[in-house]
Amino acid sequence: MKGLIDTHCHLDRLEDLPAGLDFARQAGLAGMITIGTRWSERAKQKALTEHDSPDLRIWCALGTHPDHAHEETLPSLDDMLAELESPRVAAIGESGLDYFHGTDEVKPAQHASFRRHIEAARVTGLPLVIHTRQADDDTIAILRDEHEKGAFPFLIHCFASGPRLAEAALELGGYLSFSGLLTFKKCEEIRDVARHAPEDRILVETDSPFLAPVPKRGKPNTPGYVVHTAARLAEERGLTEKQLVEVTQANTRRLFTRIAV
Repeated sequence: MKGLIDTHCHLDRLEDLPAGLDFARQAGLAGMITIGTRWSERAKQKALTEHDSPDLRIWCALGTHPDHAHEETLPSLDDMLAELESPRVAAIGESGLDYFHGTDEVKPAQHASFRRHIEAARVTGLPLVIHTRQADDDTIAILRDEHEKGAFPFLIHCFASGPRLAEAALELGGYLSFSGLLTFKKCEEIRDVARHAPEDRILVETDSPFLAPVPKRGKPNTPGYVVHTAARLAEERGLTEKQLVEVTQANTRRLFTRIAV
């Protein structure tokens, strides 16, 4: 499946980065986006893009994961815009809402951080990578409220919900990215969303080193394993693997406007 782009990985969390990049080349990947989880570690994310090469392109996203929103100082919009000017920064995030680990006390910080990231996406035109877990209602409400202030590009990464969130995101112009969850036996609802989503709004990712797809489940994930998720997505949608590569690569370039592969 030569030409795939892993739209969401955490290169800073791989146990052996050189080996992970070599395996990605062997798997035929064209590129990847390494995603930030703390705004305070933005320099680390930018440094990871220095591993970029003609045969394996690397971009990054800068932002604060909702699990860390209450621990990080909320950056000003001006500070964010200055950091986001780098051509190696392809996206903002990941940001969003996560009520799985958090308590009610951290919700205000998550909401404020999410809205600040949306504001930066609206101003820059860079896509916002959204993490949402057990927070569908508030995620939808904030997306709709912020969309009233002006459109902004976004995707729901590692889509792990049902049709209501999918329909709301798609209605607002969003994209859906599918991870190894798509291959898990219990995740039929996710597969149903993947089968019916518009062809021009679907992406693939690993979220490595987490959520390794079948047949690698239980092992540390790595960007090269995106081929297994892509193969399952092609099967579910009745596409050839070549067609799936062409579709997801075109969608990735359309959403992430700074990417060129």
